[in-house]
Amino acid sequence: MDGAEPATTPMARVGGLAAKPDPGLARHFRLRDLVPLSVSSVGPMFSVAATGGVMAAQAGWWTLPAIGILAVPFVTSSFLFRLLNRHFPHAGASYHWSARVVGRGVSRYQAWILILAYFLSIPPIAIPAGSYTFQLFFPHAHPSTSLSLGFSVFWLCFAALPLLLGARPTARITQVFFAVELVSLTGFAVLGVTRLPHLEVPVHFGAPPIGGILIVAVIAATILDGWEIDSYAAEESVRPRADPGIGGIVGAIGALVFYAVLYPLMLAETPMHSLAGSVDPLAVWAQRLVPGAPWLMLVPVLASTAGGLWLTSYILTRSLYATGRENLLSRRLATLNRRHVPSTAVVVVLGSATVVVVLQLLVTSLTSFFSLVLAAAGFFLLAEFFLDSVTAVVFLTVGHRRLPDVALQPHAHRVLSVAAVASSVLMGGLLVAFFVYGPRAIGDGIDQALAVLLGAGVLFAWRTRRRQLRPYVVADDDPPASTFPDVAQPDRRP
Repeated sequence: MDGAEPATTPMARVGGLAAKPDPGLARHFRLRDLVPLSVSSVGPMFSVAATGGVMAAQAGWWTLPAIGILAVPFVTSSFLFRLLNRHFPHAGASYHWSARVVGRGVSRYQAWILILAYFLSIPPIAIPAGSYTFQLFFPHAHPSTSLSLGFSVFWLCFAALPLLLGARPTARITQVFFAVELVSLTGFAVLGVTRLPHLEVPVHFGAPPIGGILIVAVIAATILDGWEIDSYAAEESVRPRADPGIGGIVGAIGALVFYAVLYPLMLAETPMHSLAGSVDPLAVWAQRLVPGAPWLMLVPVLASTAGGLWLTSYILTRSLYATGRENLLSRRLATLNRRHVPSTAVVVVLGSATVVVVLQLLVTSLTSFFSLVLAAAGFFLLAEFFLDSVTAVVFLTVGHRRLPDVALQPHAHRVLSVAAVASSVLMGGLLVAFFVYGPRAIGDGIDQALAVLLGAGVLFAWRTRRRQLRPYVVADDDPPASTFPDVAQPDRRP
């Protein structure tokens, strides 16, 4: 199972006929690999460093309930993902789920949202990675544009390394970086608790800033996502129906626990005016805890940033691989190297991200434009999870009735059905609220940018409507109650 070759050779079907066996992605991941991937992909320390200053400026102490608002539907989503993975394991995850449950038209639109959500998340990770690296080696200098670009491009190239080497190296390198982050998180949490009586800052919530709370709730999508990576790793799991989804639940709850410890300590031990608008509020907090040793915080933040960079890229590359394999996008995206890695998708994703980073840092006339568009990452991540919740609602209510290959007892999922509906309503409401309050927090033009990108998705879905999609279903030696009798099974004879 752990060899270089895939454990099974899934079959695709076109027009009711079995197509040529696809070599598929190599199955290496076990549950012990998926859990660190899911937790590390959230990048708790990078998430706090990247968004904590903006959140403090928008909502102050109300940041805590704002994160709590979004945490409910996100944790609910982790259980929904687990259910959908049990029935529809696929490298395209949510793109495939909507195709099976809702319809191909919605699936094509969701593919567009998915690509935007994760691609727009990559440059905002790569650029801070370059800045943190410069600060680590030159703590008292100010980086030039060329140096910032050089360090950022270095990390984009470095991110390609584990992705091109394959599933097992990706898991092992991630575990090393995650260990650094986990030890540091624990150390700073313990240090923060012991120093709390000496650094206490008065707790003052004040009147709730409704707009600020709603904006922070949308921004929180960028710090509460990432755990879903194990869904996109389903085809690379030894047990594609049994394990994916469990790591996501652990990752979602684990991230929430980290924030429940870090945010209150940071806010209670650092003056709000020092945090508000800071590009790295963790560094401000660390300076109060351990004066004169900024590297103690920079090292784990950099490890968190780097891990988040290649794991976010991982999700996008597997999504593009799935769309290429099914002919929604170019089939070249489904090209696998000798390690059974979608190498073309990796090069396209990181190469395109490099172009964006170069343009954003070097072409000053485009800097504000890219900053505005990239700031929409949280909106599209939330939109992606909203569509997933809607897919789950349809599946749990009426969708399973028109899927003869799915055995589902609706009464066994009543609680999950109600939770899915509640999550869809809450996420949908936050998306609408973002159009109202987004311009104040991000800048004029954000609504127009979102409208253009959302409209482009409609055009994408319409332009690809005639493409002959190749439905692809993952075969499994030990499927759950759900089976796929219409799909040719691989020949397992010795």
